[in-house]
Amino acid sequence: MNTISLSIEDLLNDTEYGLDLSLVAGRGGVGHRVFSSRIQKPGLALTGYTDHLHPDRVQVLGNTEISYLRQLHEELATIFVDKFCEYPISCIIVTKGLDPPQFLKDAAEREAIPLLVTPLQSSTFISLITKFLEERLLPTTHIHGVLVDVLGVGVLLLGKSGIGKSECALDLVIRGHRLVADDVVFVKKKMPAALVGQAAEAIQYHIEIRGLGVLNIKNLFGVSSIREKKIIEMVIELVEWDPQQEYDRLGLDDEVYTILDLELPYIKIPVRPGRNLTSIIEVAARNHLLKGMGYHSAREFQEKLLARMENRPLGDEVE
Repeated sequence: MNTISLSIEDLLNDTEYGLDLSLVAGRGGVGHRVFSSRIQKPGLALTGYTDHLHPDRVQVLGNTEISYLRQLHEELATIFVDKFCEYPISCIIVTKGLDPPQFLKDAAEREAIPLLVTPLQSSTFISLITKFLEERLLPTTHIHGVLVDVLGVGVLLLGKSGIGKSECALDLVIRGHRLVADDVVFVKKKMPAALVGQAAEAIQYHIEIRGLGVLNIKNLFGVSSIREKKIIEMVIELVEWDPQQEYDRLGLDDEVYTILDLELPYIKIPVRPGRNLTSIIEVAARNHLLKGMGYHSAREFQEKLLARMENRPLGDEVE
């Protein structure tokens, strides 16, 4: 997983979130990178107290900050602003369409700090840019597999090529479940602890079935058969049946599969002729829902068995 960042130019080019930013100074710094989704209103940093300034964050100046700078004697305000701009600040954004003081423009131009303006109110802009940064700076990865929505549970199917992941997904769609992604699943980490999977735009709604080719599930089965994105809640790996391998027969031990540092419930299902994998996957999703409600079938069975063994006198089963 690579460290994700955005350039200030990415902020200027936004059309989806309505940030409505324009550059007024510091064009030489539009290549600066933003790594954090958190913003900062500098406040006391504009009085010369910079101990808690986070220059890596987007700095937002509203009506209070601009009014404060304007009511200061220009020489003193220039000293404070120059000290503020000595830090490697990613960018400064002035809200409410206010015209930044000339000494702020001069300092930003001199230090190559992008100075941007938006007509939006501070509260509105902070909400929008926080959502924008959180979405664009989320940790991401891509996984070779199939993601399906089974009874509302996001199930990620893994397994080597040709083992039958896509065929299982197609059968699940026929049963009324929904396809999210086939072949490549793009995963984003939503804070604080959720993984959202979706398909690449070029292959969205499509599934590849050997012998039939590429099928458009949306066109074949309708919009109720697909989802654009889904939170991944469990991982099922399909593996070739190995008679020498010992497989879990009770389900007492809950295994986990780690993606982007988050652990997900993990089940390994051996594949061999005669096994109805689609039914097994569907039941696994139902069992996952039961566990979420605090009901663990295997452990309840074990507890009943142990209780029966403890209560039955020795030799009671012999006549």
